[in-house]
Amino acid sequence: MRVNKVIQSTLGLNIMTEDQLSRIHYGTLEILERVGVKVYEQESLELLHGSGARVEGELVKIPSPLVEKALSTAPTVVTLSDRNGNRAVTMEKNSIYYGTGSEVPFTIDPCSGERRKPVKQDNRNAALMVDALEYTDFAMSLGVATDVPVDSSDLHQFEAMLLSTTKPILFTAYNRRGLEYILQMAALAAGGMNRLRERPSLALYAEPSSPLFHSRDSLEKLLTCAQERIPLIYATTPMLGATAPVTSGGALVVANAEILSGLVIHQLKSEGAPFVYGGGIPPMHMGTSICSYGGPERDLGCISLVRLSQYYNLPSFTTAGCTDAHAFDQQAGMEAGFNLLIAGLAGGNLIHNLGYMGVGMTSCLEHLLLCNEAVGAVKHLLRGVNVSDDHLALDLIEKIGPGGHFLGEEHTMAHFRDELYFPRTLNRKNFDAWKIDGELTFGEAANREVKLLLESHRPGRLEPEIEAGIKQIVEKRDQEVTTQRGGSSSA
Repeated sequence: MRVNKVIQSTLGLNIMTEDQLSRIHYGTLEILERVGVKVYEQESLELLHGSGARVEGELVKIPSPLVEKALSTAPTVVTLSDRNGNRAVTMEKNSIYYGTGSEVPFTIDPCSGERRKPVKQDNRNAALMVDALEYTDFAMSLGVATDVPVDSSDLHQFEAMLLSTTKPILFTAYNRRGLEYILQMAALAAGGMNRLRERPSLALYAEPSSPLFHSRDSLEKLLTCAQERIPLIYATTPMLGATAPVTSGGALVVANAEILSGLVIHQLKSEGAPFVYGGGIPPMHMGTSICSYGGPERDLGCISLVRLSQYYNLPSFTTAGCTDAHAFDQQAGMEAGFNLLIAGLAGGNLIHNLGYMGVGMTSCLEHLLLCNEAVGAVKHLLRGVNVSDDHLALDLIEKIGPGGHFLGEEHTMAHFRDELYFPRTLNRKNFDAWKIDGELTFGEAANREVKLLLESHRPGRLEPEIEAGIKQIVEKRDQEVTTQRGGSSSA
């Protein structure tokens, strides 16, 4: 969704001034030049050394001009298409898109209510829900498939999404080899690698490690995406008081240094390759030691990183729709609704984690449905007020005059579906009608709707030979990892 610039020129939440952003920027440059980052990948070290960085073993100190050059060559707009090649996401200022979260180790079964480990069918169900939900714009796996070989579950999760939704996919890969196979699958669905590069329907999520280092696997994936010109999300998650200073300003410097040093390597590999800035800065709760997903500290860190991405004119990735609640209850609704609105007001481009519960450890399809309803409300709110002649309706107001009503007017019939928000599941009935309909709580109504969608929604299908080819790639990877593990195929 793009906010109408004529109606509203900003999204309405500016957490930092230009001076504060500038101080963080120059503080980051100082840290990169004086302290440096650890880099555990040989090609990255060679690229940095050849471009003037100081390389001392794995420690790299990056001069400011390298950072400034990378910022100047990275694209300011990144687009994603749907599976059919139609533009679906344009990451630019004032454009917001929402989607699910990635791998979690548990899920809440919509039939039994049991908290259990996810299986591949749960990845299919989550993607099917994304495909059906009108306000949810992209898919992530929403669970680690535990009924497939552990070292190739990333491919199984991607296959489940690719065959269950036509919407853009944000995905993870465990290593470079897995990424190469996933790109083969996506290219097969897109009609070839060149077409996938021209109209990418996917973006890889990868991470630096806090504080201030980049693992070999992360950098190998970063370099592969740069080489293939596939959009890369390089997202950091330092924790306040644990892997970053407990102060927000200090944590932002650490996070920014991690992202920008990754950007330098990425642009050294391939100038102009699409890169998405982002992440979050959750707190380590000092009373319980959890990484909190529901508190205001996390929201502040997320929207501060969004603001920094806008300062750099880079597309952004952030998080919302998550909660620390372990049950689908009032806390879950409050925390998710609050951070979904905050992320939208801040203007984050890709806003993921719809459906996340339990300190980021559990997925819940009913919670995903609630988040979709909230996103619909946020998008409706951020449309602002249209003051065109037709919408001001001065002639109609004159026609009706004092004491009349507008119910039967053509103008009302022409505009009410666009002007009013009609949620899928939220109650809009009076008390008597609600009682007649079964006195359902939102949780009960959401469970009913989830089951209905899973039973009835059918996503667009690929050609049978393409689906067969995708499955063959997954089988080939299964055989490869099974051989590497000495014949064991257990998850």
